[in-house]
Amino acid sequence: MNALSFIDPKYIISAFGLLGVVAAVFMETGCFFGFFFPGDSLLFTAGLLASQHYLPVAWLAFGVFLAAVAGDSTGYAFGKKVGPALFAKDDSIFFNKRHIVRAQHFYEKYGVKTIVLARFVPVVRTFAPIVAGVGEMRYGRFFAWNVVGGLAWTLLLVGLGYGFGSVIPDPDRYVLPAVAIIIILSVMPALRQIAKGGR
Repeated sequence: MNALSFIDPKYIISAFGLLGVVAAVFMETGCFFGFFFPGDSLLFTAGLLASQHYLPVAWLAFGVFLAAVAGDSTGYAFGKKVGPALFAKDDSIFFNKRHIVRAQHFYEKYGVKTIVLARFVPVVRTFAPIVAGVGEMRYGRFFAWNVVGGLAWTLLLVGLGYGFGSVIPDPDRYVLPAVAIIIILSVMPALRQIAKGGR
């Protein structure tokens, strides 16, 4: 095992099972250094393996949903408590101000819908709730959008993986290509933003 093992969805699932998936989802969305954990690809892979009875799909969906909502709420609380000090913090191996600024721009563009849309954008997914806390968004409003976004993200990604595994014969052989496609689709919005910023 090495540090890169923790960004490998199959390793997380095989080594830690359902609890590992739930913990990774919470850490990706609830810790400001958790952006390196897999999100979309982990949920898709877990859903696919659930279709092969490696994981209980109902508990998987329920656990991921709770972890996603709890993670965003933790990020919000962190942002509200730490506030502007985040923007004065020096860059380190676990923190880069650009991630916060990028999430802030995303928030300015999409408003409260960011809490839902950010679920589907890696890195922004981690920092959007922190920015909502820094901006002192009313918690009741934040929580409502948090629940909607967490439910949509969970059902879509776990459902896609489960559906893929249910209809494709011998799906294990397609896990790596499918995960690669999910990762590419996940980072495309970020790449578009970078391209726009460069013009």
